[in-house]
Amino acid sequence: MTSPTKTETEAVLLEIARNHFFIETFNTQNIDWLDFHEVSVRSIRSALEAAFAAGQAAVKTGSVSHD
Repeated sequence: MTSPTKTETEAVLLEIARNHFFIETFNTQNIDWLDFHEVSVRSIRSALEAAFAAGQAAVKTGSVSHD
C-alpha cells in the first residue's frame, strides 16, 4: 500500500473546500474577503464528513494504509 502524494491529498482537500466552502485556492491572496471565510456549522460538518469518506475510500482502494 502506498501513501497518496502531497499533490493528490491537496487536490482532494481543495475539492472539498470548493464544494463546501466555495474556496478556490489555499494560497494567501492578501485580500481579506478572499482569505477569510464565514462558514456555517452545517458546512463544516459536511466538509468533515466528506474528508472522512475520502479517507475511508483511500483505505478501501489500498491507496493508503490504515495502520
